[in-house]
Amino acid sequence: MNETVEIGMGRTARRGYRLDEVSVVPSRRTRSSSEVSTSWQIDAYRFEIPFITQPSDALVDPAGAVAVNALGGLGVIDGEGLWARHAQPERELEKLLRLLNSGEADEAEVVAAVQQAYQPEVQLDLLTEAIGTVKDGGGTVAVRLSPQNAGTLAQQVISAGVELLIIQGTIVSAEHVQGGGGEPLNLKSFIADLDVPVIVGGCTNYQTATHLMRTGAAGVIVGTGAGLTTSTSEVLGIEVPMATAIADAAAARRSYLDETGGRYVHVIAAGDLYSSGDIAKAIACGADAVMLADLLAESDTAPGKGWYWPASASHPRLPRGVAGLIGAADTPLEQLLQGPAVDASGRSNLFGALRRSMAKAGYSDLKEFQKVGLAIS
Repeated sequence: MNETVEIGMGRTARRGYRLDEVSVVPSRRTRSSSEVSTSWQIDAYRFEIPFITQPSDALVDPAGAVAVNALGGLGVIDGEGLWARHAQPERELEKLLRLLNSGEADEAEVVAAVQQAYQPEVQLDLLTEAIGTVKDGGGTVAVRLSPQNAGTLAQQVISAGVELLIIQGTIVSAEHVQGGGGEPLNLKSFIADLDVPVIVGGCTNYQTATHLMRTGAAGVIVGTGAGLTTSTSEVLGIEVPMATAIADAAAARRSYLDETGGRYVHVIAAGDLYSSGDIAKAIACGADAVMLADLLAESDTAPGKGWYWPASASHPRLPRGVAGLIGAADTPLEQLLQGPAVDASGRSNLFGALRRSMAKAGYSDLKEFQKVGLAIS
């Protein structure tokens, strides 16, 4: 039964739980971590670790996506990012980093600089070139598009070689009601016309997750991508207690599995993931994979050199994030993902730690680990 509290006369709110409020409770035999598998498969694509990159230019460029793919994850490039807008994106990035590192710009100047960098229109030839770099590097080619531009760009990026399409916004619904008589993007009919699997999101609850699953999506992103530099809560008043949101989406997945007689839709957690322990708890709550942001700022392959800004930071009228220095950008990517850990903070060997958590709880694969006991901390 959902726990509700009265916040005033005639007004109640549901009690939700963050990842830092729950903990994994081992309750059966332990096993060697060498006997544990963290592999994950969505549609025809298999990955050795349940990891997707948050598609931010600060975290992953085409070469970085290739590196992530080689290490068993899924590198996603932003189809509306700098590499799709500038013939020399490195120069734009260098200009932005020079301003950030100077320490002389106030927040308004930083926001304006980010907006200016993303002001040019997306150019299909540049986006095709970026996709080609990932394709030539091997592994699954994945690109993120916004719901606003998916209708225009999806078929073109698929023709360029995209194998897995991510349609991602802060909040995404199955059908967007357009003002001014414009044609909305109906995800159900849209996805049906595509030749590749699609992951859509974010969503925050059981109902929206169910609606997105019914569109034919292969995966649903849960969460708004909240992190240290995002401001969705401050700007829009929207904040997602991730443990509850993931559990809700997992419940929607079970209901949809029964509804369809066996169609499984993957749940991807995106937001409030700050340590390897958070990754383990997200999987334990029911996620199939995690979409990481802040933690990737530690990687020496991150184009932002420790700075991070979400895609929503460049919105021309209502930015919902700032550029912040949140990582050291000095940890080799392989060490960050697979170890060995350089300290005891839970910010490196992220998926080695997940494997160890699963082993301590006695589970051999991700699906089993979703049944582990949980407690409120």
